Amino acid sequence: MKTKTSITLSAPLLVKIDRQIGKRGSRSAYIEKVLHDHFRDSARRAIQMRDRELIDAAADRLNKEMEDVLHFQAPYL
Repeated sequence: MKTKTSITLSAPLLVKIDRQIGKRGSRSAYIEKVLHDHFRDSARRAIQMRDRELIDAAADRLNKEMEDVLHFQAPYL
């Protein structure tokens, strides 16, 4: 369901939007797509940041584990 709303944008921004959508485009559709993309990308960045924090938190333990494995294998190489 769509809800009609009103926003105020600067004239230079409207010019950029109009150039982007062309003569047959819809400002509303364009702005809606841009906002959807923004929220999707924002959620993706939050997930990536969380994943990075988890990896960083485990890095020392994993590196130590790898050192132990390499030390154990060294006599057999």
